[in-house]
Amino acid sequence: MSKSPLSREELRDIIDLSLWVGQLLLQHGADAERVEETIHRFGTALGCDWIDVLVSPNVIAITTTSGEEFRTKIRRVISIGVNMFMISAINRLSRRVAAGELDRFQVRSEIERITSTPPLYHRWVVVGMVGLACGAFSQLFGGDGPVFAVTVVASSIAMFIRQELTRHYFNPLLIVIATAFVAGVIAAMGVHFNLGDQPELALAASVLLLIPGVPLINSAEDLIKGHSVLGLTRGIVGGLITLAIALGLSLALRLMGVDTL
Repeated sequence: MSKSPLSREELRDIIDLSLWVGQLLLQHGADAERVEETIHRFGTALGCDWIDVLVSPNVIAITTTSGEEFRTKIRRVISIGVNMFMISAINRLSRRVAAGELDRFQVRSEIERITSTPPLYHRWVVVGMVGLACGAFSQLFGGDGPVFAVTVVASSIAMFIRQELTRHYFNPLLIVIATAFVAGVIAAMGVHFNLGDQPELALAASVLLLIPGVPLINSAEDLIKGHSVLGLTRGIVGGLITLAIALGLSLALRLMGVDTL
């Protein structure tokens, strides 16, 4: 079934909406193929004949065509993070658009609603759960009760510091270094006062909140699926985060005079 040609104004609106959803997906941790497929689904479902997509580490460029009209536009993606709620919400929206349930005006309203949705969990809940998660890892490593307690305290305070620095827009790598340093200093106190049978386990477990799991997984997936530039960039970012963790922890160990890990 052929589609009716879109006006230039309709095409402009659709390319803006498609770029918006692509930007949200990329900056919240989606892999390149998901970004491309979602943008293409939005564009064609809203009336375009075809849509070409280029996803790079910090820029998305797309061209939409309808009849004799076409438009090309790019959008810069400034920040990269992880927010699975946002990815899930955009995916649900894309399925509704593909099913023909929403027009472009309703799509814009839905995207505005999604982006204005407050976080699902209060920041103190996140702090507590991160502390307990890292503490649970210390138990998996073979730590006892005192090691668990030290890990929970160290990782909870470190997560709070991370939240505060993020709110003030510090450099992401500096945030990782500072967070690892704070966690390392507190965990090293357990080693200094010999709390538990293996107090050094708290040093390793308390910084696990910083491990760049999503960037590294996305890097491997992008490379496998042929998105070499984005895959290599994400791999490098994951490596830099890992080095920042090591640097922050090393500074903490040197400050506290601890020579074991």
